[in-house]
Order: sequence, then structure tokens, then C-alpha cells
Amino acid sequence: MGMTMTQKILAAHAGLESVVAGQLIEADLDLVLGNDITSPVAIKEMEKMNLNSVFNKDKIALVPDHFVPNKDIKSAEHCKCVREFALKNDITNYFEVGQMGIEHALLPEQGLTVAGDVIIGADSHTCTYGALGAFSTGVGSTDMAAGMATGKAWFKVPSAIKFNIIGKPSKWVSGKDVILHIIGKIGVDGALYKSMEFVGEGIANLSMDDRFTIANMAIEAGAKNGIFPVDDKAVAYMKEHSKREFKIYEADADAVYDEEITIDLSTLRPTIAFPHLPENTKTIDEITEPVKIDQVVIGSCTNGRIDDLRIAAEVLKGKKVAKGMRLIVIPATQNIYLQAMDEGLIRTFIEAGGIVSTPTCGPCLGGYMGVLAEGERCVSTTNRNFVGRMGHITSEIYLASPAVAAQSAIDGIISAPNA
Repeated sequence: MGMTMTQKILAAHAGLESVVAGQLIEADLDLVLGNDITSPVAIKEMEKMNLNSVFNKDKIALVPDHFVPNKDIKSAEHCKCVREFALKNDITNYFEVGQMGIEHALLPEQGLTVAGDVIIGADSHTCTYGALGAFSTGVGSTDMAAGMATGKAWFKVPSAIKFNIIGKPSKWVSGKDVILHIIGKIGVDGALYKSMEFVGEGIANLSMDDRFTIANMAIEAGAKNGIFPVDDKAVAYMKEHSKREFKIYEADADAVYDEEITIDLSTLRPTIAFPHLPENTKTIDEITEPVKIDQVVIGSCTNGRIDDLRIAAEVLKGKKVAKGMRLIVIPATQNIYLQAMDEGLIRTFIEAGGIVSTPTCGPCLGGYMGVLAEGERCVSTTNRNFVGRMGHITSEIYLASPAVAAQSAIDGIISAPNA
């Protein structure tokens, strides 16, 4: 029986010739990731287990990003805990304020994730790195602790859904629209503990930033991971950003999938997830009544990359945000911030009436830099729109692409640029 791409990677890291869906394995890890919320818990678990050292100081990444720069005393204490642990263990990839960024944008940019890796992270959106042909998945802080100490983790080998991507997207349709369309189609548990494996000629029409966005939100369909084949674009990205060797795995021709779904990019329209689940999607054409909004957030580990900022700036250039509108733009890393500054994007956002923040998860999880008050509505390029996710339990979050977010900021209602 043939194996999927994910199954091949897991088999190799478990030292096995083959694996099957449902099999329990122990696999070697190439990277263990934690942030300022989850790492302190993992560090305390290591202390409880009397584990005093890490398995490899080069294969752990600690990225304070959720409440950084520290928003209050508690967040400062969390970051202090991570900082002291990193110094004590001489962690190579610890990213302090000034070098940091939002973890899932930062690690690929820094060349820490490449094709063929097995990566765990104490953050659910660790599945982002599947865009590069890696197996990456989110785990709890206890699993992170064990991974930091041993360099190994237990997995149940996932079955898979094959998504055959064909066609070419129109002007204002991006990776965010693709994944929202898919989640709207299969539901938030449609890929529960499965691998979402993306194939097909249409992938060539998706940028790397599109692919990072799609893989990032695989968890919003309940998936264990999302993964893309390694093509010329992925290889070029890795060669630009990383000095590490990578290994390309391809699914067998007779690999078994639970389901096969075809997505024609040419038919997709700008898509918005209405409150309070990512599956509650409507295309821009299906919105029949104006939806007035109070705030727009463009950023996060899902859509804070340079392509996202370029698209938003293209829409906002020479325009002004609606009266009373709050537009918050958050570049995902310091390098992206600098590139956006060099390209004049930051000026465009500010001249349009927006503000630009240092890299942070901030408003995505209702942390800071854009918390919502009672009854307020926000169009956000983030990844979740659960009740109370960004603030008051009566506030509403509408998930959308940077293009839709930017146009909505101008119009004051949910809208999309004209193609």
C-alpha cells in the first residue's frame, strides 16, 4: 500500500520503511517551537520531570510574540521566564524584541524550517510549515517539554484528504480566499486529525505567501497538518532563506486518501467567514445587506507577510479609511517591516489613516493593539473568529483577505475591490 507525502516523512523520522494511517509511532524531531504563552508552561513541566537540559540547543526555537512588547506585568513575567531558560540552555534560536516576529512567519524567513522536516510547536498554527513540504503540527505544552528534552514525539499517523488545485485565481483572490472556501466547503471538523495534502497544476499559480496562508489554516478544518509538494517556487524560497539541506518527499502513485476534492481557482470569489466560525463563509456576491464595521486588522501569522501588505497597500493607495474607522496594520516580522518601509507601503498605510504596529500577534487573540468593545465589528486577516476571540463576547469578527480588509476599511462596510 502506497504512502502519502506526510506518511513518508513520518516513516523516515521513525526509522520505519512504511507506516499506515492510525499507527502509533515515535519520531525524531527537527525543530521544537514555543512562544511566550506556551513556553513557560513547558518549562515548568520540564522542571517537574527533573529534566535539566535540552536535547539540542540548535533545534529549539523560542519566539516571544503574543504579548510582545510586553503589555502588562504578567506578560513581562512570562517573557522573563522564556528569556532566562533560553540563556541557561544557550538556545541558538531565541528571538528577543528587535529580532523577533510572529513565529510562523519568522521561522521560514530565518531558514529554520525546510522540506522533509518533522516540526512540533506549542501553538496550533505550527502547521504553517507544510507550505515548504515539511510535516509540522501543533502540540500541547507538555509534549513541547518532552520534545525539548528528548528530541522525540509520539504521533498517530494521519489519514489524508487530497485537494486537487486547478486553474488560476483572478486578480483579488488569494490564498486566504482559497482556504476559507475549503473550510466553508468541508467544515471546521471536515479534516479532523487528517493531513490536508494539496496537489495539482494550479499550485504553480499560488505564491509562497499564499501557500503559507493555506497551510496555516489547515487546523481550522481540524487537520493534523497541511502540506504542499516541493516545486521550483518552494526550492527557490528555501535556497534564499536557508543554508540547511532539505529532503523532498513525494506521495506514492497508489497512496490511499479518504477523499479527493477538486478546487478550481478560476471560479473562486473573495470569501469572508462570518461570525462565529471559520466555516461560516459567504462570497462577496452573497452579502445582500451592508455589514457596517468599526475596525480592520491586517496582519497575523496568517496574513502579515510582504505579499499581504503589498495587496493591502495597492487597494489603499491614494485613498482614506472611512470616518470613524480604525485600521491597524501589523507586519509579521522585522524584515517584512523593513521591506514594507523600503517599498513605501508603511507611508501608504499611514497616509490612508491607518496605524502600523511592531510585529506581534496582539489583537488576533484579543491580547492588545486592537481589542474590541461591546458590539463592535472587525474585518480581520487573522485565522479565528470565535465568540470573544478579539475582545467583548458580543463583538464580531469577519475573516477575510488583505484585499477585502483594505477595501472594507475604505468603505466602512464589508466590500471587495473591483476586479
